Amino acid sequence: MVEIELDGKKVEIAPGSMVMHAAEKAGVYIPHFCYHKKLSIAANCRMCLVEVEKAPKALPACATPVTQGMIVRTKSKKALEAQQSVMEFLLINHPLDCPICDQGGECQLQDLAVGYGAGSTRFGEEKRVVAPKDIGPLVSTQEMTRCIHCTRCVRFGEEIAGVMELGMVNRGEYAEITTIHGGTLDSELSGNAIDLCPVGALTSKPFRYNARTWELSRRKSVSPHDSTGANLIVQVKNHKVMRVVPMENEAVNECWIADRDRFSYEALNSEERLASPMIKQGGQWQEVDWQTALNYVVKGLNQVKDQYGPAGIGALVSPHSTLEELYLAAQLVRGLGSDNIDYRLRNAQFNAFEGVRWLGMPIAALQELQSVLVLGSNLRKDHPLFAQRVRQAAKRGCKVFAINAQVQDWALPVTASAVAAKDWAQALADIAVAVAQAKGVPAPVAGGTAPAQAQAIAQALLAGERKAILLGNAAAHHGHAAQLLALAQWIGEQTGATVGYLTEAANTVGAQWVQAQPQKDGKNAGEMLTGAIKAAILLNTEPAFDAAAGAKGLEQADMVITLSPFKANLDISDVLLPVAPFTETSGTFVNAEGRVQSFHAVVKPLGETRPAWKVLRVLANLLELPGFDYESSQDVLTAAIGAETKEVPSALRSNITKVAAKVPENEAAEPVTASIYQLDGIVRRATSLQLTADARLAREGGAA
Repeated sequence: MVEIELDGKKVEIAPGSMVMHAAEKAGVYIPHFCYHKKLSIAANCRMCLVEVEKAPKALPACATPVTQGMIVRTKSKKALEAQQSVMEFLLINHPLDCPICDQGGECQLQDLAVGYGAGSTRFGEEKRVVAPKDIGPLVSTQEMTRCIHCTRCVRFGEEIAGVMELGMVNRGEYAEITTIHGGTLDSELSGNAIDLCPVGALTSKPFRYNARTWELSRRKSVSPHDSTGANLIVQVKNHKVMRVVPMENEAVNECWIADRDRFSYEALNSEERLASPMIKQGGQWQEVDWQTALNYVVKGLNQVKDQYGPAGIGALVSPHSTLEELYLAAQLVRGLGSDNIDYRLRNAQFNAFEGVRWLGMPIAALQELQSVLVLGSNLRKDHPLFAQRVRQAAKRGCKVFAINAQVQDWALPVTASAVAAKDWAQALADIAVAVAQAKGVPAPVAGGTAPAQAQAIAQALLAGERKAILLGNAAAHHGHAAQLLALAQWIGEQTGATVGYLTEAANTVGAQWVQAQPQKDGKNAGEMLTGAIKAAILLNTEPAFDAAAGAKGLEQADMVITLSPFKANLDISDVLLPVAPFTETSGTFVNAEGRVQSFHAVVKPLGETRPAWKVLRVLANLLELPGFDYESSQDVLTAAIGAETKEVPSALRSNITKVAAKVPENEAAEPVTASIYQLDGIVRRATSLQLTADARLAREGGAA
């Protein structure tokens, strides 16, 4: 460790650190613009100039390495005069129209100008103007004249998102940040550039001029989309969600969120929201009160139960629902005497419950991997923040291998193999044979070979200590999912690699934990979707978009009950019950690593909307089922997993399954996966996300 003196205090810091790092450790604030703890050092803005003893001039704290015995003064006359001079230069061309700037109230330049700016300027020349460019539906450059060339946005694209979409062209007063080729910002993480911009040059296009930062209430929440469980700050005005930004959690999402997490809030305020219960009468939808709607549901369920028995009733639930909602849905169905409940709408193979399929490691460990094999996942689009972690690992030398139906651009160095989905089991069998040959043990399957690619993957997994085999959404939905898992586990056991699922949704792990799938002889999602039930309860799901089999099999059901925040399933439903999205209810999500994260409602429910856990509880009461006397979502959570549980118990986190004796001979259908902006009902209705290049590519039949 190196010891320096900082403003009279002794600070120990690792060799190679910069003065800025020492200041952060000591809790000393040094003004800055271009420095960011997650980005490389650029030393562009010079705002962090400090006095270093024996140095002839002030030095930038972000780019000055510490040395033993160094004496640094951050608030001396020399340092303050240097910082004030830099501020004067920064403001030469900056527009003086803060009252109309969208960044007003949370602008770093505005804040520092108060402390370091002068009351007048010596520069009276005309200010430069930078013409705005249209760089897509999410990020606005309408005020690019305000740019101070800190290059945070440029470095973020290159270093974190993996795509250098922004860059600086020209020099001097003609320098500007632009997409260079006139293109758009298409990265799935592009919205983070808005947070990084210390001035009002890059702002949120959907949020632009909608509210002032000081008008907004800030409330914590958790993303309901992919399995990262990104922590959010939801900003609210007049009981309406106005903006979503990241809440820093180093173990989960660091300080980033995906565009899906940031901009999907638009759907919460869309015209497609369902505000009152509705019943279909004579083919026409009519609004009714809750009592009428619930009595209608209870009567219909009892009639089906009487006519077809409990097995005629089933529930198809979304893994984007809260843990409490999934638990009560399962309890309600089983209270009626049925075991027909399933969250696996996109699966092609349905295996008996053998333990929770999960990531197998902490999310943060992804960036420490030395080798990783990813099977059946478009990692960058399915799990943008996981991909970002793997990208950092790749920078440190991690060998990344991918087996997919087609080679995809993950914006990181990857050895990719295009293998038809029906042949994925064969590809894993080949790797298993290569491992067996290298270790001198019997191969687990017959019919495998060891081509060069399989040998390369085997050698990478046999080397080093931190390695993983990760199965993606397409592998989970695959017709040979059990065989893929079995082969992956054998390879993992022989190589010491962690085996896990990336898991599709915010609560895929939670759905398994609370047994929202058949436990005994219940019908699975595939059977229910092809007409095996007469009464279907659809919780936050739209089979036409979410199911491999589609919704056609439900058209013959006697009753279909949809619980959704939106006017969904209009063609197959008999009754619509408006339930609250994640912003209007309290609940819990369990992310891919098994982390339990609870949250509260941030706004009051829209219209007659009610939290789904309350609707399910009241339905159970009207059906006269015992044990449904919960007073709060916390009561439900306690009943579901216990009072103090913070993660899935290790006894449940088991991927053990029997190893396949041979490579499957029967062909499996192409696995069904959702594109990045079709994952759930909320993102499907977010206007700006549907205008992105990824959404357009998906509509045209691409792979985004």
